[in-house]
Amino acid sequence: MIKKPVMIQIRNGLEARPVALLVQVASQYDSEIYVESEDRHVNAKSIMGMMTLGLNYGDSIVVSANGIDEEEAMKEIEKYLSGN
Repeated sequence: MIKKPVMIQIRNGLEARPVALLVQVASQYDSEIYVESEDRHVNAKSIMGMMTLGLNYGDSIVVSANGIDEEEAMKEIEKYLSGN
């Protein structure tokens, strides 16, 4: 299991379209992937779950990945959230 703090660097934060793209990235992997913000813990493969977090540019979250492809999943999610 990998757990890393990540800062949201997508200009408009995680609105509907960026959340949908994040879910697409996460769904490519077999690993379980979760996002933690404050006291909330949601599945990164769930559009509705991710939308409930209301994440904005500059917010800090913790991303965790657990599974066979966790390292690659974490790398791609970090890359996406950093705005690259």
